[in-house]
Amino acid sequence: MSNIIGITMGDPCGVGPEISVRALAEMPEQERESIRIYGNLATLEAARTALGLTVDLTPYVVDLPIEGAPLPWGKLSPVAGDAAFRFIEKAARDAEAGVIGCIVTAPINKEALNLAGHHYDGHTGMLRSLTGSKAAYMLLASERLKVIHVSTHVSLQEAIRRSTTERVLATIRAGDAHLKRIGYAAPRIAVAGVNPHCGENGLFGSEDDDEIAPAVKAARAEGIDAHGPISADTVFHRAYSGGFDLVVAQYHDQGHIPVKLVAFDTAVNVSVDLPIDRTSVDHGTAFDIAGKGIANHGNMNSAIAYARKLVSGAAKRG
Repeated sequence: MSNIIGITMGDPCGVGPEISVRALAEMPEQERESIRIYGNLATLEAARTALGLTVDLTPYVVDLPIEGAPLPWGKLSPVAGDAAFRFIEKAARDAEAGVIGCIVTAPINKEALNLAGHHYDGHTGMLRSLTGSKAAYMLLASERLKVIHVSTHVSLQEAIRRSTTERVLATIRAGDAHLKRIGYAAPRIAVAGVNPHCGENGLFGSEDDDEIAPAVKAARAEGIDAHGPISADTVFHRAYSGGFDLVVAQYHDQGHIPVKLVAFDTAVNVSVDLPIDRTSVDHGTAFDIAGKGIANHGNMNSAIAYARKLVSGAAKRG
């Protein structure tokens, strides 16, 4: 596996170029040598100017053209949406070929992406499609709380339908394998219930008893240290306090809200079960502050650090 980390610049009109440049500029020279930014050089140089930095970007950029670059900051644009897709497509192909070991994605704008004719719900779905992968799971990782999701960008009604025994068990397996890969010998996995109080023996719904509990039982039969379903109003506090290494959340907001509450600037979005490795910042394009040189790059630093963990020898042995 290559130790090169490929950062995709994200939407050219958002804060992705700035946080990518600032992260690169802060690195020691030795670490910088293992970074490639998949983006547009003219846009990245505009971001560098906005930041008041002098770092030479040319050796570290895989330069892809954008007509009219640099585009205006903070403007929704199908041209930008198409460019964001092309950065990711090129990085994915290079990751498949072993040119880079992990992709780190800066934020894209889903509306711009769709205006450009690329109809995906976000990075994870796009990478699943580009790599022909049947499944991919979103894991949010912070120092004290890690959460993997059974479903993400679907309606709440559809999310409840997706909390089947098969899907929940597959998510538990994926989370267990990932944590083992990054160094947990026997991950302690809590599975959140989907209904209040896990349905209270059927009073508030039967999904926890009929679908989620059998998945936990099956995981335990496979030797996975899984527990649940556990009521979602307590399970995240228990995990944050050290009781569990990972929580399986049943839907997007159930998992995102607690992580963003405790680690808004440091949480990392990790795609699990793709044939290539990918980490990401856990925030949006922030059009309102793009080009002002004030975007916080803490998430980007955390995503790069997690990517280094994945391409390290320890991760490969896991």
